[in-house]
Amino acid sequence: MQITMLYSKIHRATVTDANLDYVGSITIDTELLEASDMRVGQKVDIVNINNGERFSTYIIPGKRGNKDICLNGAAARKVQKGDKIIIIAYALMSSEEADRFKPKIVIVDEDNSIAQKFEGLE
Repeated sequence: MQITMLYSKIHRATVTDANLDYVGSITIDTELLEASDMRVGQKVDIVNINNGERFSTYIIPGKRGNKDICLNGAAARKVQKGDKIIIIAYALMSSEEADRFKPKIVIVDEDNSIAQKFEGLE
């Protein structure tokens, strides 16, 4: 049996832009992708803390060090610049894998710099 488990998340990221005139996705600074172990093209859920919107999209890489968190295409209608969001990635695991796995958690500050990074939920 496979179950869907939290793989990693970027917590309280600040939306730096919302670009309606794009094919779609979320642009994430490459530094944050590496810290969270997320991948280009990976499906993620976005939770908007400001308005309660929840939606899914996929990742495209942003320039390292720019601190970009940009929602593109239709997803741009779900956020405003300055909104706080949580970016959540999941993975399918066996029960045995899930018992051992510790998700990567990256908490960012107001300018999307890494404030804290740890593994696990306990």
